[in-house]
Amino acid sequence: MAAEHKTYEEAKAGIDETLKKMGLDYLDMMIIHSPQPWVEVNQSDNRYKEGNRQAWRALEEAYNEGKLKAIGVSNFQIEDIESLMETAKVKPMVNQILCHISNTPLELIDYCQKNDIAVEAYSPIAHGEILSQPEIKAIADKYGVSVPQLCIRYTLQLGTISLPKTENPEHMKSNAEVDFTISEEDMEVLKNFKKIENYGESSGFPVYGGKM
Repeated sequence: MAAEHKTYEEAKAGIDETLKKMGLDYLDMMIIHSPQPWVEVNQSDNRYKEGNRQAWRALEEAYNEGKLKAIGVSNFQIEDIESLMETAKVKPMVNQILCHISNTPLELIDYCQKNDIAVEAYSPIAHGEILSQPEIKAIADKYGVSVPQLCIRYTLQLGTISLPKTENPEHMKSNAEVDFTISEEDMEVLKNFKKIENYGESSGFPVYGGKM
């Protein structure tokens, strides 16, 4: 669901329009893409509490009608979820968040997991910027794996669903080969790894701290 849909009417129309365009009777899952419209992400204190409640009501209705098999949110912080839960009849089933080595929102992950909300970790390889970190490469070498494999395994051991993105078939195959275990000691190092301040060409996107 578009982050800009913050009324029941907009959200309902968006759901029906998506189904119509795709020629489907139902979707496996739909999420509110952001608690704020994209132009306000990282730029405004307005969390659109009432708007998200209205959009969620439309998702709940579509879920109860069988148009959606699962409903959730994305980029929602704890306060956003708690606000939603005050009026929700159906609990969010997933929260899709930016999560990777050097940017691990442990408190948010713990909150979601304690409330039975699945956490999907998008950009587990930090949009490629993690590849330029020699300290991470050294840990990957220790396990005899690539940096992307280490990054994906890291998010899996956090108990999240890892969502790497690639169009390369070989990378897809490699990304699935993560049958190894990162030690508790190394997990702590990775959890506390210095924060990446610059996401290169992607820095302008709201989720990486910029503004579209």
